[in-house]
Amino acid sequence: MDKFNHLIDMDDYSVRQWNEIIELAEKIKVDPESYGDRCKGKIMATLFYEPSTRTQMSFQAAMIRLGGSIIGFDNPSNSSVAKGENLKDTIKIVSTYSDILVMRHTQEGSAKAAALCADCHIINAGDGGHLHPTQTLTDLLTLKSELGRLDNLTVGLCGDLKYGRTVHSLVKALSCYPNNKFVLISTPDLALPSYIKDVIKSRGSSFIEVRTIDEAIKDLDMLYMTRIQRERFSSEAEYESQKDVYCLTKAKMQYARRDMIVMHPLPRVNEIEVAVDSDPRAAYFRQANNGMYVRMALILYTMNSEPKIKPLLTGEIHNKVQCTNPKCVTQTETYLPHSFINRGDILVCEYCDERILL
Repeated sequence: MDKFNHLIDMDDYSVRQWNEIIELAEKIKVDPESYGDRCKGKIMATLFYEPSTRTQMSFQAAMIRLGGSIIGFDNPSNSSVAKGENLKDTIKIVSTYSDILVMRHTQEGSAKAAALCADCHIINAGDGGHLHPTQTLTDLLTLKSELGRLDNLTVGLCGDLKYGRTVHSLVKALSCYPNNKFVLISTPDLALPSYIKDVIKSRGSSFIEVRTIDEAIKDLDMLYMTRIQRERFSSEAEYESQKDVYCLTKAKMQYARRDMIVMHPLPRVNEIEVAVDSDPRAAYFRQANNGMYVRMALILYTMNSEPKIKPLLTGEIHNKVQCTNPKCVTQTETYLPHSFINRGDILVCEYCDERILL
């Protein structure tokens, strides 16, 4: 049984708890100075196995503004990882030095794998193309600030919906609020994974799939643009065939409603024309600023809430069954138990959500 509060997936907290974190972030945003000593004497470790600007720096700024200290690395080649140290050993050691550990990793399911052996709270700052729950909390705070609500929204999601972990986490969260609809804008090769579509359906939300921004933009409350992620593709040729397919221009914005907002987890490459930045509906820089406040709230909430005593793995162990996702953490961290949720003739990997037909 685990004795720490971890945020691996948005589903680790209830909708009520998400709302409490957002409300706390709103209070901090109004008067951040009054929270300046809330983490005095506490240490946060940030382990970033892949590059980051906003997520890493906003977490670090959040902890500093709360009066805490920071350790960690932003390049695994400067750590014992370069010597071949496995994830378990790295987490086991660093978690004994810290009160809370924030990790971004290239492999899907790595955050859950880290939580299995950690001696402190773990926060998932992005695990490959799988999930990014703290970006979702940032997005929810931005939607609440900009539109005043988290329900009855028509949300367009554009670009890399297959590998876009920010999209996966956001869809899972917004499908928990009433009457939200999703417009999925992508090429067939970058469509939203089936397991996320299943979540939308199971929670009573609806979605449609379209191929262009033009056919969707006039009906949206929010358009969520995403970068085509070079680092997620198996080959350069595959990436080249998909890049620059979608670009939001000033001309296209003329067809959007006056109260629609544009969000983007950033960094952007070519998917939003710079000329759009001056449009008051462009909320992506305000969105990035919200990230620091929501992470301040999350740090406080995680460390001060009663721990949820529950197992991290609840499925069945099938050590002779290998997850078919080549990017799953179990492919390289071979000591991990191969845990799957059994759904009839399908096994679902508990680390990366890959579905395997029996």
